[in-house]
Amino acid sequence: MIIVAARTAAGVSLFSVAGDAAGLTRTSLSTMDQTRKQAKLEFAGVEGMLVGTDGAGWDVISTVLDLAAVGLAAEQVGGAQMCLDMAVQYAKDRVQFGRPIGSFQAIKHKCADMLLEVESAKSAAYYAGWCASELNDELPAVASLAKAYCSDAYFHAASENIQIHGGIGFTWEHPAHLYFKRAKSSELLFGDPTYHRELLAQRIGI
Repeated sequence: MIIVAARTAAGVSLFSVAGDAAGLTRTSLSTMDQTRKQAKLEFAGVEGMLVGTDGAGWDVISTVLDLAAVGLAAEQVGGAQMCLDMAVQYAKDRVQFGRPIGSFQAIKHKCADMLLEVESAKSAAYYAGWCASELNDELPAVASLAKAYCSDAYFHAASENIQIHGGIGFTWEHPAHLYFKRAKSSELLFGDPTYHRELLAQRIGI
């Protein structure tokens, strides 16, 4: 079952479409992120059943997009934490010039900055998750705040993880590049940080 948004005479409406409906075609998309499959759906004369009230779809879509942003922000926090953990462990294990690279101030600063951003992202995601569970009035603004901040935190952590790993971090065999690509695709999904900061400003009346 697929829920589809379409415009009727009354406005944006939602319809349910069977996954095997005649006229529905799926085309797999090749993207930079090998960890998340995406596809293009095309509807040609497909039969659908109206869900809810005709013309009332946008309010539902808006809430669903906010909830999706909150869920993705939580995923981004998990990815950022993993990148931090990988970087710290490698900094402890990799020995250069007779001592672990984690003992060098430049690496310490990178790890400290990553930790600060990851912990801040957790706070944003946790509060957004609570707002989502309550479906309260703060949800729209907090969802945009969390998506914007967690996107930046994940992408920065994934970038620094590669930097700390050095040459091995660029290889196909090491998973660091997968986190980097996932971070970038997640940053763009459901609106990038710039979009959500502008939306946040609108939602709080700035």
